[in-house]
Amino acid sequence: MKKIILVCALAVLMFACKSTSATSTKTDRKSQVAIKGDWVISAVTYPGSQYVKVNSFQLADSECFVGSTWKFISNNNKGSMALTKANCVAFSSPITWFVNDQGQFVLKVLDAGEKARKVRNGYILTVANQSETSFQLIDKIDVAGKMTDVVYQFQKTN
Repeated sequence: MKKIILVCALAVLMFACKSTSATSTKTDRKSQVAIKGDWVISAVTYPGSQYVKVNSFQLADSECFVGSTWKFISNNNKGSMALTKANCVAFSSPITWFVNDQGQFVLKVLDAGEKARKVRNGYILTVANQSETSFQLIDKIDVAGKMTDVVYQFQKTN
């Protein structure tokens, strides 16, 4: 009898301590619908940008993202992004994304023809200062042992 009680107590503790991940929470439909459409990154800012280079999304220097175009489709959480800045690597890719109920923007950059469920790596950013015509995505990076915010400023194009 003691073993059954002990097993039940351990089971209750395991389920009570279940962690929540950014990808297992509910979505914030209102934020997602507000992001729907075509956008361009108008600025990428972070402290020390004149001294430190940031490789954004493991794709290119953060400065190459200024002028990049992004399309967000809210009803199926898909879209696309393209880097087109001169003197930068040209890159375009389909993406999947959603905004969870904690204000986190979950992004996966896909290879052509690749299914999102097969991609294990993604990015979790914070949505901030959202309006009808602009919003910010904030990424946290480690610069010399100090967490620093990289702010991507989006402007609506249509």
